[in-house]
Amino acid sequence: MSMSVLVLGAGMVGVSVALHLARRGRDVVLVDRQQPGEGASFGNGGLIQREAVFPHAFPRQAREILRIAGNRAIDARYHLRALPGFASPLLQYWWHSEPARYERAAAAHAALIETCLDEHLALARNTPAMALLRPIGWMRLYGDAAGMEAALRQAERARAEHGVNFVALDRQGLATAEPHLMVGRAGAIHWTDPLSVSDPQALVLEYAARFAEEGGRFVIGDAATLERAGAGWRVMTAEGAMEAAEVVIALGASATMVTRKLGYAPPLFGKRGYHRHFGLRGNAVLHRPILDTPSGFLLAPMRAGVRLTTGAEFAAPDAPPTPVQLDQAEPVARGLLPLGDRVEATPWMGTRPCMPDMLPVIGPLPGQDGAWCAFGHAHQGLTLGPTTGRMLAEMMTGEAPFIPPEPYRAERFL
Repeated sequence: MSMSVLVLGAGMVGVSVALHLARRGRDVVLVDRQQPGEGASFGNGGLIQREAVFPHAFPRQAREILRIAGNRAIDARYHLRALPGFASPLLQYWWHSEPARYERAAAAHAALIETCLDEHLALARNTPAMALLRPIGWMRLYGDAAGMEAALRQAERARAEHGVNFVALDRQGLATAEPHLMVGRAGAIHWTDPLSVSDPQALVLEYAARFAEEGGRFVIGDAATLERAGAGWRVMTAEGAMEAAEVVIALGASATMVTRKLGYAPPLFGKRGYHRHFGLRGNAVLHRPILDTPSGFLLAPMRAGVRLTTGAEFAAPDAPPTPVQLDQAEPVARGLLPLGDRVEATPWMGTRPCMPDMLPVIGPLPGQDGAWCAFGHAHQGLTLGPTTGRMLAEMMTGEAPFIPPEPYRAERFL
């Protein structure tokens, strides 16, 4: 039993942790209430974001705060009744976004992001997963010259400090790159490093298949039943009680459901998001994902069609879906690109797990021998799953972590 591990949560992070542990000789059981990749890993923009070295800070300009407070924006909405529950984490988010604190967080965030391509390719190379990883990058579109110039200054900093590559496109260059856009924009930044994933869940399933090849097991189970079993841990599954010497909590936005019972309640908060797929009319093509800054949504070509994703919705965890942002975005998107019929009758909804200091929690669970954390990756769970998996597996097996783990330690929220 001393070499056994339960990994709770079968999204990109949990599957990556399980795979790395299995490759290091651990006897691993991966547990989730649904199949791998059916949570937040299912419904993202499908980008391995090597360019995302600067995390999203809390808005500090009054005009931007007032815009969001109006609760009409496509990129951010809130349920009024849910706001009291978000008050503390959002206040902490604002505090950590103070420029000096933000720079420290950004440095730690970038240390993870800089590894993402190498770590994904290390898992995908020479497997069917490679066919899902398209080296086409993505583009961010700007509606005015001032916005484009400000973005270029930030992009130049990302290139100088973190080796991020990009190409700046003027109005004509954008029209040439994406000839089926129906609206002119001042220009775009084409981030050329990121990989675009044609089917995010399929990528998780491919990594889960590698995990099974290494001798790992996946079972349907209930993470909420986690409890001590002597010096180890027990969880109930469809195959009965499963016990192991160690446990990894990789449950995304639901992580505190388990950690709180174990004496650890970090200020994790969830941001809901939605997506829906569309066909394209006639011979129209979208060559790469595009984020339209004036509109606040992403359009990404995927196996199922063109995926339209929304920004953030702040709602109670048990609140029913309210895809208002998607309803707002669809007519705008139809004016940007010749979208055809909806592929699904009902849009998908999921929740991104966010920490107020913009950094994930990776490492030992305080006060609980044999328990480990891997959650809080916000919008970057798909990007950082393999990085987190390697880093945590190295910590758990006594290797020197390839990234210094101190900025991500759970104790920072005690």
